[in-house]
Amino acid sequence: MNNKPLLFNLLIAGMSLGTAWAIRGQFGHEQAAAWAGGIGGLAIVLLSRRTDWYAKAFQLTLASAAGWGIGGIISYGKVVGYARGLDFENVYYGFLMLLIIGGLFGLVGGGLFGLTLASSRQKPVKWAQLLTEMTTGAILFYYFLIEELGWLMTPPRSEAWAAGVGMTVALFWYMIRHKQHSAIRLAVFAGLGGGFGFAFGNFLQVMGSVSGIKFNFWNVMEYSIGFFGGLGMAYGTFTSEWEKSEETVSRKNLIAPIVILTLVLPFVVWDQSFETQRLVETIQSFSETADALGVVKYVKLLALLLVLAFSSFSLYWFYFKKRTEFIELQQKELQLFFFSYLGLSTIYSLLITCAFMSLYRIEQYLYIVNIAAIGFLINKFDSHFSQRGLNVSRWVVNFIFILAFFAILTAVAISTHGELKGANVRFE
Repeated sequence: MNNKPLLFNLLIAGMSLGTAWAIRGQFGHEQAAAWAGGIGGLAIVLLSRRTDWYAKAFQLTLASAAGWGIGGIISYGKVVGYARGLDFENVYYGFLMLLIIGGLFGLVGGGLFGLTLASSRQKPVKWAQLLTEMTTGAILFYYFLIEELGWLMTPPRSEAWAAGVGMTVALFWYMIRHKQHSAIRLAVFAGLGGGFGFAFGNFLQVMGSVSGIKFNFWNVMEYSIGFFGGLGMAYGTFTSEWEKSEETVSRKNLIAPIVILTLVLPFVVWDQSFETQRLVETIQSFSETADALGVVKYVKLLALLLVLAFSSFSLYWFYFKKRTEFIELQQKELQLFFFSYLGLSTIYSLLITCAFMSLYRIEQYLYIVNIAAIGFLINKFDSHFSQRGLNVSRWVVNFIFILAFFAILTAVAISTHGELKGANVRFE
C-alpha cells in the first residue's frame, strides 16, 4: 500500500492545528483553544476530499472547536514548571500530568469531531442527551476526585482537569453504548497525539531553555501540542470507516455555526485579549519613543473591524448568496474560508504582540511560513481511507511505551541543567 498520501495528509493536518495552537498561545483560555481546534477540524475535512463531509463542514468545525475548547478550562502553568525541576519524581510527574491534560484536549476534541462525522439521518447523535451526560459526568467526577478524595494535580491552582475527566468518561460511555467505533478510534488517537505533544513539547521547551538560544520555546511546546494532536486526529479519521451521509445541507443550518465560528469566538478573543494596558506595555518593552496609546487605539479598532468584516462576508457568501434551500458546499470555497480563518488568527497574533512594529518575536513570522507550506501542500495528494478497527491491546502496549519513553526523557532532562527559572515542586 502506498502510504505517501496518508503521511503527507497527516503532516498537513498536524501543521494546521500546530500553527493554530501556537497562535492560540498569545490569547489563551477556552475561546482561543476553540478557534484553533476548529481550524484543525476543518483541515481534516478538506483533506478528506469527501463531498458529504463538505456539506457539514461548519458543523464539523464547530464540533472540533467545542471539543478542543473545553480543554481550555484546565490550568497547566504549574505542571509545566514541575518538568523544569531537578529530581526524577517531580519531573516525571510533570510530564505525565501534561500527558493527561493534553490527552483530555484530544479525547474530547476528537470524540465530538468523530461523532459529528458519524452522525446521519439514519443514525443521528442524540446531542442533548450526550451534553447532559457530559455535564453530569463533569460535576460528579470533580466532586468525587477533588472534594472527596482530594486528588490535587496543580495546587493551589484550579483542578478543572477532574471535570475534564468526567466529561471524557461520559463521552466514551455514550460512544460505547451506541457502538460508535470509528469515533472511539478517532478520539483515542487524538488523545494520544495531544497528550504526547504536550509532554514532548515541554521537554523541548526545557532543552531550549538549557541551550541558551533566544527563542520563544514556550511557543514550541504549544506548536507541539497542536501538531501531534492534529496528526493523531487525522490518523484516527483516515484509518476508520465512515458511512456516507447527505451531500447537501439546509441553508438555515449554517447560520448558527458560522456566527459562532466567525463572530462569537473571535469577538470574545478580541474582548478578552486586546486590553489597552497590555498592548501599551508590549510596545514600550521594545520602543520607548513610540506613541503607544495612539498605536493601540488603531490596533484595537482594526482587530474589531476585521472580525466584523470576516463574519459579514462569511454569512453573505455561504447564506445570503445561496438561493436554494438545500445547497452543496464546494471545496474551493471551504478552502478559502479555511485560509481566511487561519489568516485572521495570524493577523490577530501579529497585532496582539505588535510584531508588525518589531522583529523581537521572530516566531510570529514562522506562522506565515507554515501557512504558505500548508497552502502549497494541501491540494497535492488525494485522500486515502482504511479500516483498522479497535485494537485495545495494541493501544495499551503503545501507551506503556510512551510512559517508558518519558521516563527516559526525564532522566535526560534532569541531567542537563541546574536550577531553572519557573521550576515548581509538587513533592518535597
